[in-house]
Amino acid sequence: MATLNRSKSREAIVRFLMTRKDHPTAEVIYNNVRQECPKISLGTVYRNLTLLSDIGEIQKISCGDASEHFDGNAKPHPHFVCNKCHRVDDLEMDDLNFLNTLANQKFGGIVEKHQLIFYGKCEFCKEN
Repeated sequence: MATLNRSKSREAIVRFLMTRKDHPTAEVIYNNVRQECPKISLGTVYRNLTLLSDIGEIQKISCGDASEHFDGNAKPHPHFVCNKCHRVDDLEMDDLNFLNTLANQKFGGIVEKHQLIFYGKCEFCKEN
């Protein structure tokens, strides 16, 4: 995070996200980061998550459950969202950068990046 001033709370948020693969919500992040930074507020967590997302340090994923989920892996990759339990998973897929080229073919502007989200039932919900 060389572009930002040091912040103990911001660093704690990033450290927490780097340990997770489950794409937690701001509330989950807040409840866990409070153990390291007891005086942190939920508002501070939201502001830092927005800032980190805006500068590309993390990903913000909106998946239809009225909460945004956050991913410490800022590299472009597709996600899967379960329509039933709203679980968010990374999908392992080959390079999808060709989608930008495809999108640009009949578009007057310039597509620079994309966020790809698949929806369905996760392995746990499909059994029930």
